[in-house]
Amino acid sequence: MGEGDSVCRLQGSAQPPELAKDGDLVIGAIFSFRTGQDYVVNTFQTIPGVRKCKNFNFREFKFAQTVIFAINEINKDPDMLPNVKLGYKIYGDCGTMDIMRAALALVSGVKGEVTDDNCTKTDTVQAILGHSGSRPTIAFAPVVGQFHIPVISHFATCACLSNRKEYPTFYRTIPSDFYQSRALAKLVKHFGWTWIGAIAVDNEYGFNGMSAFIQAARELGVCIEYSEAFSSSDPPERLQKLIEIIKHATSKVIMAFMSHREIKMLAKELHKQNITGLQWAGSDAWVTDHSLTDSEGHSILVGSLGFTISKAKIPGLEEHLRQLHPSQFPDSQFVRDFWEDVFDCALNATENTQKKPCTGLESLQNVDSRFTDVSELRFSNNVYKSVYAVANALDNLITCEEGKGPFLNSSCADSKNIQPWQVLQYLDSVNFTTQEGERVYFDSNGDSPARYELVNLQMTNKGTMEGVTVGIYDASLPESHQFITNNIPVVWGNGLTKEVPVSVCSESCLPGTHKVLQKGRPVCCYDCIPCPSGEISNVTDSIICMKCPPTYWSNKQRDVCIPKAIEFLAYNEILGLLLVLFSLLGVFLTMITTLVFYCHKETPLVRANNSELSFLLLFSLTLCFLCSLTFIGRPSEWSCMLRHTAFGITFVLCISCVLGKTIVVLMAFRATLPGSNLMKWFGPAQQRLSVLGFTLIQVLICILWLTINPPFPFKNMKHYKDKIILECALGSPVGFWAVLGYIGLLAILCFVLAFLARKLPDNFNEAKFITFSMLIFCAVWITFIPAYVSSPGKFTVAVEIFAILASSYGLLFCIFVPKSFIILFKPEQNTKRHIMGKTSHNDVHF
Repeated sequence: MGEGDSVCRLQGSAQPPELAKDGDLVIGAIFSFRTGQDYVVNTFQTIPGVRKCKNFNFREFKFAQTVIFAINEINKDPDMLPNVKLGYKIYGDCGTMDIMRAALALVSGVKGEVTDDNCTKTDTVQAILGHSGSRPTIAFAPVVGQFHIPVISHFATCACLSNRKEYPTFYRTIPSDFYQSRALAKLVKHFGWTWIGAIAVDNEYGFNGMSAFIQAARELGVCIEYSEAFSSSDPPERLQKLIEIIKHATSKVIMAFMSHREIKMLAKELHKQNITGLQWAGSDAWVTDHSLTDSEGHSILVGSLGFTISKAKIPGLEEHLRQLHPSQFPDSQFVRDFWEDVFDCALNATENTQKKPCTGLESLQNVDSRFTDVSELRFSNNVYKSVYAVANALDNLITCEEGKGPFLNSSCADSKNIQPWQVLQYLDSVNFTTQEGERVYFDSNGDSPARYELVNLQMTNKGTMEGVTVGIYDASLPESHQFITNNIPVVWGNGLTKEVPVSVCSESCLPGTHKVLQKGRPVCCYDCIPCPSGEISNVTDSIICMKCPPTYWSNKQRDVCIPKAIEFLAYNEILGLLLVLFSLLGVFLTMITTLVFYCHKETPLVRANNSELSFLLLFSLTLCFLCSLTFIGRPSEWSCMLRHTAFGITFVLCISCVLGKTIVVLMAFRATLPGSNLMKWFGPAQQRLSVLGFTLIQVLICILWLTINPPFPFKNMKHYKDKIILECALGSPVGFWAVLGYIGLLAILCFVLAFLARKLPDNFNEAKFITFSMLIFCAVWITFIPAYVSSPGKFTVAVEIFAILASSYGLLFCIFVPKSFIILFKPEQNTKRHIMGKTSHNDVHF
């Protein structure tokens, strides 16, 4: 190919940059000076042209001016890039397709044809700054990455851009949405919003941001009622469908991961349909956009919460912005349009006859607008840092000392022929501090450190919406200290309420209840079920009820374990008091009977049936009545051993006396028969020995019982769940039933002998009363066994006491009352003659 022959020809026509300045090294930038395009579907029957953008975006234009200001500042700094002049090429296109076209123009240049003699200087920029949106950045960053050209965004937050395999040359001076999503999840959890709606823009930015948010929210126990996506380029029907979903939803908080274009459309339609009372939370892509104030229905968004990067000051930027004049950029149509819009005049009166001609004296020095406002430099500061990041990388590259470079054999780059891929090496190691003291560096994914301010959209006195900082989030701090709120009042839900909005599927479960999930619904939808008896929950929204310790029971509210009530038969309760009275009454009656018998001990009726046994029987009955008192009161180790042994021994003594009296009756009658000599074999001495012998056997049984396995106090927690029965455990059931069995054996023997003697002559009719008393005794103790086994708690003891008292009263009344009646009221029958006389008139039957 000969000299001057064409080497490369540009396909199509490249659009020149909106703002440009030559330099030794050129930095490219892409911002959208206008936003909003008509909904168009390309048919590709012709080559698609550049779409016309409609609305001004002063913030994006300020970004471009920040780039120019920073480059001018660097060019004036003798310590930064000495002898090197930086230039810039700034595009102001909107729409992903046109932004892609601008990116390719920055890569290829705008020369239509490149030949051998004119390619001494490349048109390729050293780095591309922008774009503000994640969607267009996702589109052009991989393409630009193929040419190893760095892309540094100040606003593209999609977490997907951290993927070094897909976006190897992408850097950003704004944190990834991965951190913002987690911060927003902590935000909704902090205010107790566990039931929310989620809306995302229908692109990678929205999907990735929402996906990360939903994952983080679910980890914190937040549920998503609905998750929808739409785009500003969607058909109108899609927006109406979304409005219907919002209208019929029960959640009052909406998380919006979208750009300012989509949120404006949504707010406008909600305002038209008068749908209010919603609390918005959103990403930094829209929550601090000043253009929201100009949109219809912006009042819907008052009270919105969202995270954005920290504010900063850039000295000299305001003065630079106010010095802007169309003469500085004679080739820029946008600057002319901007000037005419601000001052409402026409720079070219012949082209625009509807506006008055500009006088040439117009100046931004006295104009207050969003363009000149530098009170909240958030994303502009990111742009400023991006320029300085590239400048520092270039400065490090140029000032590299041979042998200490990052390239092969520690070599340095050729400063006269710098390639973009060489700039990448130095961007990885960029680390500097701004004038405000903010440290700037990139991690291995090209991301900046995550630190946000929580802003609340509030109306100002000027009628504009402003983001007021009400908290911070710093991902570099420990988990528990990352999210901090300050004391600045927050405006909630369209400014209609002063209280924190409530957005839950189910109200919180109070202590004493636990959550039971509703079938087929998210985990935030549940019913509050009271804890079962014996279990508690002492925290709000408990998912389980905790069992109380064995000696504790739940209170009525089921939120505290309280010591179980201890139950035993006490003296101070009605049942215990009644049993004590009946016991003492029995003692009293027994003592009266003893006194009566003692006063008439020489009378025939007392002497007729062995008065000694009668007095011993009365003594044993007194002990029987008194032993019942040992069953009342708090069981102790001694009382448990005493009550059963005293009961067993005194009752055997009592039955032994009755048995002795029965035998005396039988022997006395037999002794009256001719030739009978029985009484000498069962005289007073034998009677005493028989009582003593029978009693000693019971004493021996009790000693064995107390020695082997004695009764002991026992807390019975099985019969009742809510109280403890303090009772005397038997120790050895064999011992207990041996004692009762021996008493029963003597009682049955006594009953049989008394039954045989029931038809003896009247003067020996005591056998009839003994028979009846034994019948009562046996009936009481036979019914005692099932009653004892089935009675609950302290009533077991009451049944035992009742059996003791009933059988004791039966013996007292049946054996001694008839005799006492004769002694006291019919003394004429208490004579030996009367008793002896009656003997002769009755037949004797065996």
